Amino acid sequence: MAAIIAATPTLAERTKEAAQELLNQEKSVLASAGQSHLTSLVTPVSRNVAIYNASWLNAQDAAAGGAQWECLAEALYFEARGETIKGQFAVAEVIMNRVKSGRFPNSVCGVINQGTGKKYQCQFTYTCDGIPERIREPKAWDRVGKVARAILDGRAPMNLTDGATHYHTTAVRPRWSRTYTKTASIGVHVFYRHTWRVSSNS
Repeated sequence: MAAIIAATPTLAERTKEAAQELLNQEKSVLASAGQSHLTSLVTPVSRNVAIYNASWLNAQDAAAGGAQWECLAEALYFEARGETIKGQFAVAEVIMNRVKSGRFPNSVCGVINQGTGKKYQCQFTYTCDGIPERIREPKAWDRVGKVARAILDGRAPMNLTDGATHYHTTAVRPRWSRTYTKTASIGVHVFYRHTWRVSSNS
């Protein structure tokens, strides 16, 4: 009987083992999250953080990257190169909100090229306006490239547009803007969140 009691772990030992197991799981999850995601978790949430000004952006190294970076940089160049830095970050945020939403393609390039080639169905005008995409302003390209890099690396707090998935310039007022929820107005762009209707059996 004494041998059985001695072999049975005490409550304190079991609690310690459970705590250690939980700690090991947390370490594993954090290790798999990636540095950019961890950085985004501790990025200040103010809408006026330092990254939204020219001095911060100019101090960054020239940006480069793979296909997703190139797609995002091109979208910012053709859709928002005349915008303020904050406005460019806001447009990039909309694209990333779409990537994460589950209602749009799950990659930057997929979101940007959605509907391209189908009349009146492209999501970003420059992809179906029939005008060849040529980068003619190197300084503007350098700037949007840095914005794209910061967004993709998780260095932006992603809180400028309050979850917006759509935008338009102040020069137009598309029909959908009357039913979507307006979330922000930055520079020459107005931002909206789709008012998704969820079906119910009740």
